[in-house]
Amino acid sequence: MYSVCKEHLELAIDVFVDEYEDAPDIVDLGKVKFAEWEPPAHCEHCKEKPQYLVV
Repeated sequence: MYSVCKEHLELAIDVFVDEYEDAPDIVDLGKVKFAEWEPPAHCEHCKEKPQYLVV
């Protein structure tokens, strides 16, 4: 699972596919809220706010 900004979305998808050999689901964090999970304060690759969850 990767929380990333728009700029790093393609990188996260590539890493996911390399690791799991399957296509990920992409969740728009601006449209979806989880009851028991809060997204990290910043992207895994930079200091921007994450916009997508790659699972």
